[in-house]
This record gives sequence, C-alpha cells and structure tokens, in this order.
Amino acid sequence: MSLRDSYPRITILDYDEPGFQEKQVTNVEECRIFNEKPTVTWINVDGLQTKTIDEIGECVGLHPLVRENISHRDQRPKIEDFGDYMYMVLKMATYDEKSSEIMTEQVSLVLGRNLLISFQEEKEGDVFDPIRERIRTKAGRIRAMKADYLSYTLVESMVDTYFTILEKVGARIEFLEEELLAKPTPSTLQTIHQLKTQLIELRRSVWPLREVISYLERGESKLIGQETQVYFRSLYDHTVQVIETLETSRDIISGMLDIYLSSISNRMNEIMKVLTIIATIFMPLTLMAGIYGMNFRYMPELETPWGYPLVLASMLSVSAIMLLYFRRKRWI
Repeated sequence: MSLRDSYPRITILDYDEPGFQEKQVTNVEECRIFNEKPTVTWINVDGLQTKTIDEIGECVGLHPLVRENISHRDQRPKIEDFGDYMYMVLKMATYDEKSSEIMTEQVSLVLGRNLLISFQEEKEGDVFDPIRERIRTKAGRIRAMKADYLSYTLVESMVDTYFTILEKVGARIEFLEEELLAKPTPSTLQTIHQLKTQLIELRRSVWPLREVISYLERGESKLIGQETQVYFRSLYDHTVQVIETLETSRDIISGMLDIYLSSISNRMNEIMKVLTIIATIFMPLTLMAGIYGMNFRYMPELETPWGYPLVLASMLSVSAIMLLYFRRKRWI
C-alpha cells in the first residue's frame, strides 16, 4: 500500500444557494482557503490519523483535548460547546445483511459558523450519500441554509438509520418467535443472545444521543439558529421513538429468552413424565418376575402346568390396569 493510499481521504463540499464546489484533497493546507468564505463548507475526513487530525485542528483552531477525543474511538455520544465551535460525538450504525450484525462507527462533528467537519473511523461507506446528492442537485432547502442545518441533516440521517435497523431487527424477532414456538434449538438460543447483545450496544449509542439533540434544540448555542431549532425539536421526538422501539425490542428479546428456557424445561418434564410412567409400570412386573425367579425347591406354583401363562397374563393385566388408571387421571 502506498503512502497516498494509507492517507485519510479528505473531501470538501463548499456550497451556497447559487452553486457548489466538490473536490478531494490530499493536503490539509488546501482546506485553509475555505476558512473565511461566506459559503457553507463541509469537510469530511474518512479514516482517523493523528497527524491529519492535528493539522486540521491547527487549521481551524480546535482545542488539543478535542483533537485527542477525535482520535479515541470508544466514546459515548456527547456535545461540548466552545463558543466559536461545537464538538459532537455520535455513533453511526449500519446493518450487515450477510452476518445479520449491527456495526457501529464513531463520527465526530465540529460545527462552526460556516463550517462543518466530520471525522469518520472507516475509509469507505457512510449514510451521508443522500445528503451529498441533495447538495449536488439543489434538492430541498439545504443549499439555502447554513452549516447548522447541515449538521441537522447529518444527525437526522444517523437517527433514520436506527429506524431502518430496528425494522430489520423486528423482522428477525418475528422469525425467532415462530421458530421458538415450533421447535427451539441451541442455535435459537445463540441467536437470541446475539440479538440481545447487539441491542444493548445499540442502546449505548442511542440513549446519550437524546441528551445531545436536547441541547441543540434548546438553542443554548449561538451557532444554532432559531429556524434550525425547530428541526432539532422534531429530531428529538424521532430519537425518543427510536429509544421506545429499542426498549420494546429488548423486552421482547428478554421475554423470548424466558420462553426458550420454559420450553426446554417443559420438554424435559414431558420426557421425565414418560420415563417415570414406564418405570412405574415395570415396577410391579419386576416384583412379580423377581418372586417367580427365585430358585426355591418348594414353591407352590412351580409345578402348575398353567403357571407360566398365568404369570404372563397377570403381568399384562397389571400393565393394562395401570395404563387405564393413568389415562383416567389424565397423566398421559
């Protein structure tokens, strides 16, 4: 791999209502020309590299702690207001259709007056392509709005992805419920545990997000205009819906785990009941066979011509009577 291939990919979208400019750069110095422009500039960095983060931080004046936080990949969603800019940590979730796994990636946003910088862990793939297309085609109001509205669209796209993922999780839950009622297997239990773990991880990403959006919709920062606050209020309601759906799914998964354990326990009880009935039937038969199997010389029935058939008939009669009794008691 060459040095250029390993270098993080930096793309710039600079736009206003009349037009836009899009390009990919390999030198952070090329970003400086967009600092003082009145247009909205979106700098997206795919792939985290400390050197690049420091260079961009120096270019736009980021606090050293912010640069360090961007480099750390395991942070909970949060927001920090530094006056001239805001720093947000969010979790972007994607669903792998092949492995049926929920993948999360940390996304850091730095919002300035006319600038938005997004830092992503991975070099390929995100959920922001529809936003880029809206900027290119001038669809909707995004080209007429400021950087605060751009930050709203990015956060909204991540929240909408949560809805899509939960829909797919819901479909898996329905399939598992049918399998659980029909014939649960150890693989069913493994899938339930896998879903439960994934939902717990997703919950860690969504719950703190509500606090972030709550801060944005309250308008405590001068970087968020009143017109954009309305959109964040709506987004806050969407986040609450995601949390409620997530909690419902977690409750269903926990209930399915209890159902699985109860189902296995009931199957074991049925097996034990059958074995107990068989053992109970053979107990008197074993007693009779044991008595007549003793080798005493003077047992009265030993010389009887019909002794053997009578003993067999007695055993069959005892078995039949016990089966009728069990059936009458509804034990079988």
